[in-house]
Amino acid sequence: MTLAFPYHLDPSGRSATAGTDAHVRQMLEQLLFTNPGERVNRPDFGCGLLDLVFGPNPPQLAAGLTAVITAAVQQWLGDVLDLTGLVVDAEDSTLAIDISYTVRTTGKAGTASFAVPMPS
Repeated sequence: MTLAFPYHLDPSGRSATAGTDAHVRQMLEQLLFTNPGERVNRPDFGCGLLDLVFGPNPPQLAAGLTAVITAAVQQWLGDVLDLTGLVVDAEDSTLAIDISYTVRTTGKAGTASFAVPMPS
């Protein structure tokens, strides 16, 4: 059983659960938007994308984030998925992240897209 993220109750009043595909996407979301140091027992966990909300959005940021995200996914989710593609694009006031992966247990391919608003 895997709990849904963010935590909430289902219609019957029990903890909501998520299927494998949804759970993998939720783990990616947690990894991307958790700031390093935010988790007491895992101080290295996270990419800290929310710290970028108030920073500049140059094209070099996208290139650097590609390396940071790839390393974090391999370190924290490498036993769950294989990263098959990662595109980080700095466009105007948005940082777009498109991730392609294969779930190791099922062999099923998946994609996840996230957008981080940036200052204009």
